[in-house]
Amino acid sequence: MLSTVRLKKLLVSSLAVTAVVLSATAVPASAAPAPKSYKNCTELNKVYPHGVGRAGARDKTSGKPVTNFRVNNTVYSYNDGGARHWGEHDLDRDNDGIACEKR
Repeated sequence: MLSTVRLKKLLVSSLAVTAVVLSATAVPASAAPAPKSYKNCTELNKVYPHGVGRAGARDKTSGKPVTNFRVNNTVYSYNDGGARHWGEHDLDRDNDGIACEKR
């Protein structure tokens, strides 16, 4: 039978190995693109092909509304023209809560 001291050493070493493995597989925070204001819809649509909108937004159109836009309140706030952020551009011209919506 293992002694208590030996069992504690085994437990500590296994926890240390687990911590190293988990830290090596963690996704760095820099992997997600930082929210920014895009100069125009062409640039925004390269990252968000169907546009970006705030939660609960509805497309204003006489045809079929766009529903597959990315919901991201932070990115939308940088591109809605509210001038809350330096260098912000107004890419939601119809003010429906979706910037640069397209099918």
